[in-house]
Amino acid sequence: MKLIHGGQLHTIAQHYAIPIDEWLDLSTGISPISYPVPPIPISVWQQLPQSSPTLLKAAQQYYKTDNLIATSGSQSIIETLPSIFIQHIVPTTTVWLPKVGYKEHEKAWHDHGFIINHYSQLPSADELTPHCIVVVINPNNPTGVLTAQSTLTQLLTQVEKRQGWLIVDEAFMDCVTPSQSVASLTNNPHLFVLRSVGKFFGLAGIRLGFLSAAPIWLSTLANTTGPWQVNGPAQYIAEKALTDLNWQSEQSLQLQRLSNNLEHLLMDTFQTAVSGTSLFKTVLLPNAPELFKQLCQQGVYVRLCDEQNALRFGIPTDAELEKLAKAFAKLN
Repeated sequence: MKLIHGGQLHTIAQHYAIPIDEWLDLSTGISPISYPVPPIPISVWQQLPQSSPTLLKAAQQYYKTDNLIATSGSQSIIETLPSIFIQHIVPTTTVWLPKVGYKEHEKAWHDHGFIINHYSQLPSADELTPHCIVVVINPNNPTGVLTAQSTLTQLLTQVEKRQGWLIVDEAFMDCVTPSQSVASLTNNPHLFVLRSVGKFFGLAGIRLGFLSAAPIWLSTLANTTGPWQVNGPAQYIAEKALTDLNWQSEQSLQLQRLSNNLEHLLMDTFQTAVSGTSLFKTVLLPNAPELFKQLCQQGVYVRLCDEQNALRFGIPTDAELEKLAKAFAKLN
Protein backbone atom coordinates (compact mmCIF):
# COMPACT_ATOMS: atom_id res chain seq x y z
CA MET A 1 0.00 0.00 0.00
CA LYS A 2 1.30 3.43 -0.93
CA LEU A 3 -0.09 6.27 1.19
CA ILE A 4 -0.24 10.01 0.64
CA HIS A 5 0.10 12.19 3.73
CA GLY A 6 0.12 15.84 4.58
CA GLY A 7 3.47 17.41 5.36
CA GLN A 8 4.89 16.85 1.86
CA LEU A 9 5.28 20.52 1.09
CA HIS A 10 8.38 20.21 -1.10
CA THR A 11 6.58 17.83 -3.46
CA ILE A 12 3.44 19.99 -3.57
CA ALA A 13 5.42 23.20 -4.08
CA GLN A 14 7.32 21.67 -6.97
CA HIS A 15 4.12 20.37 -8.56
CA TYR A 16 2.42 23.79 -8.45
CA ALA A 17 5.63 25.75 -9.19
CA ILE A 18 5.24 28.02 -6.15
CA PRO A 19 8.32 28.72 -3.98
CA ILE A 20 8.36 27.00 -0.59
CA ASP A 21 8.42 30.22 1.42
CA GLU A 22 5.22 31.47 -0.23
CA TRP A 23 3.06 28.59 1.01
CA LEU A 24 0.59 28.41 3.86
CA ASP A 25 0.99 24.82 5.05
CA LEU A 26 -2.05 23.55 6.97
CA SER A 27 -1.65 19.95 5.84
CA THR A 28 -0.80 18.44 9.24
CA GLY A 29 -2.35 18.29 12.71
CA ILE A 30 0.75 19.73 14.35
CA SER A 31 0.40 22.77 16.60
CA PRO A 32 1.48 26.05 14.97
CA ILE A 33 2.81 27.06 18.39
CA SER A 34 5.88 25.08 19.42
CA TYR A 35 7.32 24.54 22.85
CA PRO A 36 10.31 26.90 23.14
CA VAL A 37 13.37 24.69 22.80
CA PRO A 38 15.87 25.44 25.60
CA PRO A 39 19.64 25.59 25.12
CA ILE A 40 20.89 22.00 24.91
CA PRO A 41 24.12 21.09 26.74
CA ILE A 42 26.93 20.01 24.44
CA SER A 43 27.20 16.69 26.30
CA VAL A 44 23.69 15.79 25.12
CA TRP A 45 24.90 16.09 21.53
CA GLN A 46 28.16 14.21 22.10
CA GLN A 47 27.00 11.17 24.06
CA LEU A 48 25.10 8.16 22.82
CA PRO A 49 21.51 8.55 24.04
CA GLN A 50 20.89 6.60 27.22
CA SER A 51 17.49 5.76 28.67
CA SER A 52 16.63 8.79 30.81
CA PRO A 53 15.06 8.11 34.23
CA THR A 54 14.06 11.77 34.56
CA LEU A 55 12.33 11.77 31.18
CA LEU A 56 10.53 8.56 32.11
CA LYS A 57 9.37 10.08 35.41
CA ALA A 58 8.13 13.21 33.62
CA ALA A 59 6.24 11.08 31.10
CA GLN A 60 4.74 8.88 33.81
CA GLN A 61 3.38 11.96 35.58
CA TYR A 62 2.09 13.50 32.35
CA TYR A 63 0.41 10.35 30.99
CA LYS A 64 -0.74 9.08 34.42
CA THR A 65 0.81 5.62 34.12
CA ASP A 66 4.03 3.87 35.14
CA ASN A 67 3.95 1.60 32.08
CA LEU A 68 5.85 3.57 29.46
CA ILE A 69 8.71 3.34 27.02
CA ALA A 70 10.03 6.19 24.89
CA THR A 71 9.94 5.64 21.14
CA SER A 72 11.06 7.50 18.03
CA GLY A 73 7.49 8.71 17.41
CA SER A 74 4.21 6.80 17.48
CA GLN A 75 4.67 6.01 13.76
CA SER A 76 7.57 3.70 14.62
CA ILE A 77 5.34 1.76 17.01
CA ILE A 78 2.60 1.47 14.40
CA GLU A 79 5.16 -0.13 12.09
CA THR A 80 6.66 -2.37 14.79
CA LEU A 81 3.59 -3.83 16.53
CA PRO A 82 2.60 -6.27 13.74
CA SER A 83 6.03 -7.90 13.77
CA ILE A 84 5.87 -8.25 17.57
CA PHE A 85 2.52 -10.00 17.25
CA ILE A 86 3.90 -12.36 14.60
CA GLN A 87 7.00 -13.24 16.63
CA HIS A 88 5.56 -13.43 20.14
CA ILE A 89 1.78 -13.75 20.03
CA VAL A 90 -0.11 -15.02 16.98
CA PRO A 91 1.14 -15.12 13.38
CA THR A 92 -2.22 -14.42 11.73
CA THR A 93 -5.47 -13.04 13.05
CA THR A 94 -8.22 -10.58 12.28
CA VAL A 95 -7.52 -6.89 12.81
CA TRP A 96 -10.42 -4.47 13.18
CA LEU A 97 -9.63 -0.97 11.91
CA PRO A 98 -11.75 2.18 11.58
CA LYS A 99 -13.09 2.68 8.07
CA VAL A 100 -12.00 6.31 8.24
CA GLY A 101 -8.75 6.98 10.06
CA TYR A 102 -4.97 7.23 9.91
CA LYS A 103 -4.16 4.69 7.19
CA GLU A 104 -0.65 3.83 8.38
CA HIS A 105 -2.31 1.46 10.85
CA GLU A 106 -3.95 -0.45 8.03
CA LYS A 107 -0.78 -0.45 5.93
CA ALA A 108 1.28 -1.94 8.74
CA TRP A 109 -1.10 -4.83 9.44
CA HIS A 110 -1.84 -5.41 5.75
CA ASP A 111 1.84 -5.56 4.84
CA HIS A 112 2.37 -8.25 7.50
CA GLY A 113 -0.42 -10.43 6.13
CA PHE A 114 -3.12 -9.89 8.72
CA ILE A 115 -6.82 -10.12 7.81
CA ILE A 116 -8.39 -6.64 7.82
CA ASN A 117 -11.97 -5.85 8.86
CA HIS A 118 -13.24 -2.26 8.78
CA TYR A 119 -15.77 -0.77 11.16
CA SER A 120 -17.83 2.41 11.20
CA GLN A 121 -19.04 1.64 14.71
CA LEU A 122 -16.88 -0.32 17.15
CA PRO A 123 -17.30 -4.07 16.64
CA SER A 124 -19.85 -5.70 18.92
CA ALA A 125 -19.11 -8.58 21.27
CA ASP A 126 -20.76 -10.96 18.82
CA GLU A 127 -18.46 -9.84 16.01
CA LEU A 128 -15.21 -10.31 17.92
CA THR A 129 -13.33 -13.52 17.19
CA PRO A 130 -10.63 -15.39 19.16
CA HIS A 131 -7.25 -13.59 19.22
CA CYS A 132 -8.66 -10.59 17.33
CA ILE A 133 -6.99 -7.18 17.41
CA VAL A 134 -9.07 -4.00 17.59
CA VAL A 135 -7.41 -0.68 16.69
CA VAL A 136 -9.08 2.52 17.88
CA ILE A 137 -7.82 6.00 16.97
CA ASN A 138 -8.99 8.19 19.82
CA PRO A 139 -9.81 10.91 19.05
CA ASN A 140 -10.10 9.84 15.45
CA ASN A 141 -7.97 11.48 12.79
CA PRO A 142 -9.49 13.01 10.66
CA THR A 143 -13.07 12.93 12.06
CA GLY A 144 -12.25 14.07 15.59
CA VAL A 145 -14.72 11.56 17.07
CA LEU A 146 -13.85 10.77 20.70
CA THR A 147 -14.71 7.36 22.14
CA ALA A 148 -15.40 7.54 25.88
CA GLN A 149 -13.03 5.79 28.27
CA SER A 150 -15.96 3.79 29.67
CA THR A 151 -16.78 2.46 26.18
CA LEU A 152 -13.18 1.39 25.60
CA THR A 153 -13.06 -0.25 29.03
CA GLN A 154 -16.08 -2.36 28.10
CA LEU A 155 -14.51 -3.21 24.74
CA LEU A 156 -11.27 -4.21 26.47
CA THR A 157 -13.21 -6.63 28.67
CA GLN A 158 -14.78 -8.27 25.61
CA VAL A 159 -11.45 -8.42 23.76
CA GLU A 160 -9.70 -9.94 26.77
CA LYS A 161 -12.35 -12.66 27.04
CA ARG A 162 -11.35 -13.73 23.52
CA GLN A 163 -7.63 -13.53 24.30
CA GLY A 164 -7.37 -10.63 21.87
CA TRP A 165 -5.79 -7.18 22.08
CA LEU A 166 -6.96 -3.58 22.03
CA ILE A 167 -4.62 -0.96 20.52
CA VAL A 168 -5.56 2.68 21.13
CA ASP A 169 -3.79 5.46 19.23
CA GLU A 170 -4.08 8.57 21.43
CA ALA A 171 -1.87 10.84 19.31
CA PHE A 172 -4.34 13.73 19.65
CA MET A 173 -5.60 13.03 23.18
CA ASP A 174 -3.58 15.93 24.69
CA CYS A 175 -5.84 18.52 23.08
CA VAL A 176 -9.24 16.88 23.63
CA THR A 177 -9.99 15.39 27.03
CA PRO A 178 -6.89 13.78 28.54
CA SER A 179 -9.04 12.29 31.31
CA GLN A 180 -10.50 9.96 28.65
CA SER A 181 -7.13 8.28 28.09
CA VAL A 182 -6.93 4.55 28.81
CA ALA A 183 -3.17 4.58 29.43
CA SER A 184 -3.79 4.09 33.16
CA LEU A 185 -5.28 0.66 32.36
CA THR A 186 -2.18 -0.81 30.73
CA ASN A 187 -1.36 -3.20 33.55
CA ASN A 188 -3.76 -5.27 31.47
CA PRO A 189 -1.55 -7.18 28.98
CA HIS A 190 -4.30 -7.04 26.37
CA LEU A 191 -4.02 -3.24 25.96
CA PHE A 192 -1.52 -1.07 24.08
CA VAL A 193 -1.71 2.75 24.03
CA LEU A 194 0.26 5.03 21.71
CA ARG A 195 1.04 8.66 22.62
CA SER A 196 2.68 11.40 20.57
CA VAL A 197 4.77 14.33 21.80
CA GLY A 198 5.11 16.12 18.47
CA LYS A 199 1.53 17.25 17.87
CA PHE A 200 0.36 19.13 20.98
CA PHE A 201 3.84 20.44 21.75
CA GLY A 202 4.49 21.43 18.13
CA LEU A 203 7.70 19.37 18.07
CA ALA A 204 7.10 16.82 15.32
CA GLY A 205 10.70 17.15 14.16
CA ILE A 206 12.18 15.60 17.30
CA ARG A 207 10.39 12.28 16.54
CA LEU A 208 9.42 11.26 20.05
CA GLY A 209 6.45 9.34 21.36
CA PHE A 210 5.59 6.79 24.03
CA LEU A 211 4.07 3.35 24.16
CA SER A 212 2.09 2.40 27.25
CA ALA A 213 1.66 -1.34 27.74
CA ALA A 214 2.14 -4.05 30.34
CA PRO A 215 5.79 -4.43 31.44
CA ILE A 216 6.23 -7.70 29.56
CA TRP A 217 5.44 -5.98 26.26
CA LEU A 218 7.63 -2.97 27.05
CA SER A 219 10.54 -5.38 27.55
CA THR A 220 9.69 -7.14 24.30
CA LEU A 221 9.65 -3.86 22.41
CA ALA A 222 12.98 -2.76 23.93
CA ASN A 223 14.58 -6.04 22.87
CA THR A 224 13.08 -5.76 19.39
CA THR A 225 14.10 -2.19 18.61
CA GLY A 226 17.52 -2.22 20.27
CA PRO A 227 19.45 0.66 21.88
CA TRP A 228 19.60 4.37 20.96
CA GLN A 229 16.11 4.61 19.48
CA VAL A 230 15.45 8.12 20.80
CA ASN A 231 18.13 10.77 20.32
CA GLY A 232 19.50 12.67 23.30
CA PRO A 233 18.35 16.19 22.31
CA ALA A 234 14.79 14.90 21.83
CA GLN A 235 14.82 13.38 25.30
CA TYR A 236 16.19 16.57 26.83
CA ILE A 237 13.58 18.79 25.16
CA ALA A 238 10.69 16.45 25.92
CA GLU A 239 11.52 16.29 29.60
CA LYS A 240 11.31 20.07 29.82
CA ALA A 241 8.06 20.18 27.84
CA LEU A 242 6.30 17.41 29.77
CA THR A 243 7.01 19.09 33.11
CA ASP A 244 6.15 22.67 32.09
CA LEU A 245 2.57 22.80 33.39
CA ASN A 246 2.17 26.56 32.91
CA TRP A 247 3.12 26.35 29.25
CA GLN A 248 0.81 23.38 28.73
CA SER A 249 -2.14 25.28 30.20
CA GLU A 250 -1.45 28.33 28.05
CA GLN A 251 -1.00 26.13 24.99
CA SER A 252 -4.41 24.54 25.52
CA LEU A 253 -6.08 27.95 25.74
CA GLN A 254 -4.27 29.28 22.68
CA LEU A 255 -5.11 26.25 20.57
CA GLN A 256 -8.76 26.37 21.59
CA ARG A 257 -8.99 30.03 20.60
CA LEU A 258 -7.25 29.52 17.27
CA SER A 259 -9.26 26.39 16.44
CA ASN A 260 -12.53 28.16 17.27
CA ASN A 261 -11.58 30.96 14.88
CA LEU A 262 -10.84 28.44 12.14
CA GLU A 263 -14.10 26.59 12.76
CA HIS A 264 -16.11 29.80 12.42
CA LEU A 265 -14.34 30.63 9.14
CA LEU A 266 -14.97 27.14 7.76
CA MET A 267 -18.64 27.21 8.72
CA ASP A 268 -19.13 30.66 7.20
CA THR A 269 -17.35 29.61 3.99
CA PHE A 270 -18.82 26.17 3.36
CA GLN A 271 -22.12 26.41 5.26
CA THR A 272 -21.75 22.92 6.67
CA ALA A 273 -20.78 21.12 9.86
CA VAL A 274 -17.16 21.05 10.99
CA SER A 275 -15.59 18.28 13.06
CA GLY A 276 -12.14 17.77 14.54
CA THR A 277 -10.05 18.78 17.54
CA SER A 278 -8.13 21.87 18.58
CA LEU A 279 -5.28 20.67 16.32
CA PHE A 280 -7.28 20.13 13.13
CA LYS A 281 -10.71 20.73 11.63
CA THR A 282 -12.34 18.57 8.96
CA VAL A 283 -15.11 19.46 6.52
CA LEU A 284 -17.01 16.95 4.38
CA LEU A 285 -17.27 18.39 0.87
CA PRO A 286 -18.55 16.70 -2.30
CA ASN A 287 -16.06 18.67 -4.40
CA ALA A 288 -13.10 18.24 -2.05
CA PRO A 289 -10.53 17.30 -4.76
CA GLU A 290 -11.36 20.40 -6.84
CA LEU A 291 -11.21 22.68 -3.78
CA PHE A 292 -7.90 21.12 -2.78
CA LYS A 293 -6.52 21.94 -6.22
CA GLN A 294 -7.84 25.51 -6.14
CA LEU A 295 -6.28 26.12 -2.73
CA CYS A 296 -2.94 24.68 -3.86
CA GLN A 297 -2.99 26.99 -6.87
CA GLN A 298 -3.09 29.86 -4.34
CA GLY A 299 -0.26 28.44 -2.25
CA VAL A 300 -2.50 26.97 0.47
CA TYR A 301 -1.76 23.33 1.29
CA VAL A 302 -4.35 21.36 3.25
CA ARG A 303 -5.04 17.63 3.62
CA LEU A 304 -7.26 15.95 1.06
CA CYS A 305 -8.60 13.00 3.04
CA ASP A 306 -8.11 9.47 1.76
CA GLU A 307 -11.79 9.04 0.90
CA GLN A 308 -11.57 12.11 -1.39
CA ASN A 309 -14.70 13.55 0.22
CA ALA A 310 -13.27 15.88 2.86
CA LEU A 311 -10.58 18.45 3.57
CA ARG A 312 -8.71 18.56 6.86
CA PHE A 313 -7.22 21.89 7.95
CA GLY A 314 -4.40 22.31 10.42
CA ILE A 315 -4.80 25.19 12.86
CA PRO A 316 -3.54 28.54 11.52
CA THR A 317 -2.17 31.43 13.53
CA ASP A 318 -4.10 34.71 13.45
CA ALA A 319 -2.02 36.00 10.53
CA GLU A 320 -2.38 32.70 8.67
CA LEU A 321 -6.13 32.75 9.18
CA GLU A 322 -6.31 36.04 7.28
CA LYS A 323 -4.43 34.52 4.36
CA LEU A 324 -6.74 31.49 4.43
CA ALA A 325 -9.82 33.72 4.40
CA LYS A 326 -8.51 35.56 1.32
CA ALA A 327 -7.94 32.23 -0.43
CA PHE A 328 -11.47 31.10 0.41
CA ALA A 329 -12.86 34.29 -1.11
CA LYS A 330 -11.35 33.27 -4.46
CA LEU A 331 -12.78 29.75 -4.56
CA ASN A 332 -15.22 28.92 -7.33
